[in-house]
Amino acid sequence: MPGTSKLYSDFLYHPERVTAFYPSLPASLADGLTVDFPDARREAMAAALAEINPGSLLLDQFAQPGTAVVVTGQQVGLFGGPLYTVFKALTAVQLARQLTTKGTPAVPVFWVATEDHDFEEIDHTWTLDGDRKPLKLTAQGDHQPQQPVGPVRITELPEISDEMVRRHYRVGATFGEAFIGLVRELLGEHEVLFLDPLRPSIRQIAAPFLAAAAARSNELNDRVVARSKELTAAGYHAQVLFEGKGSSLFFALDGGRRKPLKAAEVTAFSGAPEQLSPNALLRPVMQDFLLPTVAMIGGPAEIAYLAQSAVLYEALLGRQPVAVPRAGFTLLDARAAKLMDRYRLRLPDLMRPEATVREQIAAHLAPPALQQTFTDATAELKITLDRVEQTLAGFDPTLVDAFASSRRKIAHQLAKSQAKAARELMRRSERERADSSYLINEIFPHRHLQERFYSILPFLAQHGPDLVERVYDNIHVDCFDHHVLAL
Repeated sequence: MPGTSKLYSDFLYHPERVTAFYPSLPASLADGLTVDFPDARREAMAAALAEINPGSLLLDQFAQPGTAVVVTGQQVGLFGGPLYTVFKALTAVQLARQLTTKGTPAVPVFWVATEDHDFEEIDHTWTLDGDRKPLKLTAQGDHQPQQPVGPVRITELPEISDEMVRRHYRVGATFGEAFIGLVRELLGEHEVLFLDPLRPSIRQIAAPFLAAAAARSNELNDRVVARSKELTAAGYHAQVLFEGKGSSLFFALDGGRRKPLKAAEVTAFSGAPEQLSPNALLRPVMQDFLLPTVAMIGGPAEIAYLAQSAVLYEALLGRQPVAVPRAGFTLLDARAAKLMDRYRLRLPDLMRPEATVREQIAAHLAPPALQQTFTDATAELKITLDRVEQTLAGFDPTLVDAFASSRRKIAHQLAKSQAKAARELMRRSERERADSSYLINEIFPHRHLQERFYSILPFLAQHGPDLVERVYDNIHVDCFDHHVLAL
């Protein structure tokens, strides 16, 4: 698949090559896992989760000693973010249910990444317009580029007719609140517990962890730098650039904004950890300090990050959950499935340049040498008719005039057939353009995987409310390949 790193590919298909970077691999889930988690922290977290998930049946289960967590998460993208947001959540639900059935009580938890500071990544989404072409929707509102997305408020909603969206993305709702409400409704009976790290109750529970990490900042920096060098030496690359030259694992929260901290500035915050925010490498470790996590459902980049985060887990927690790839899908409607079958296209074929895709489609629509055949035939016919005319002139000159008339008729019929073929080629060329555009817009829009580009909304509108259930039924947590799902 496009963009797959060597590290992630080996994690999936040659796990023996990466055991030095991952203390446990998905196969270990078959053995059954337990987590030593303090009762007092579990009780505090149960109360904090109840603030966001009132009335959830999963709360009682989470509160029970011995209950484990399957965690996943995502930035709070507009209108639920990309398709894979739902794929992640459903993978976590299915794995938690499987673990529970096998004797390890587990609940799925969705970490809502409201601390992310890159507003431009999540203030828009892509849908498909009436002609099934990509259409960008952008939230209008008052925001600052470095402000955590939790407090950002939507003041104007783009034109979307979906009532479910309007119920949650209402004026006055924060991105985090709207995201949680929409995803919760999308999942239906496949319930998860949502966790918002910007909630004061969560930050209070996380404060001791952040204080301890800040106090050991220089040591942790050195560990990450050393791990990055180990990855490079093994033929991989550091998935998160961390040079250690004055950089740190922290941001400071200041007036609702996150600003990077230099290494020398971190220790000053050890007495005020509520003002600290972890970077991409430290964040999952804080997550699993807060939760009794046995498995983390992630995408390619997230799982690759864990190869660096492993040294932080070892130093700060003494344990690390199993990394499990999320389910990946390309959804095909009836027309796309039919076109792929007609033109004998596979998913990788559609990830090549559009001109190449059109050539492959054109080869099935019309013989590529058809026009040249007519050109050659016209030239060869002229030579043959010239020879006949010369022979007649030597045999009986009175026959030449009659032959000239016949010759014009022969040439006319050939030209007529060529014109008909040209019109058909033009018609098929238009069809080729339409079919190739349709397939690329659906499957590999703007050279991105469908699941990383589009919101679930246009697919939900097209395929109906049972779409999520159909996706869930096709998730196999022990199969890490990308799936094509014809709907």
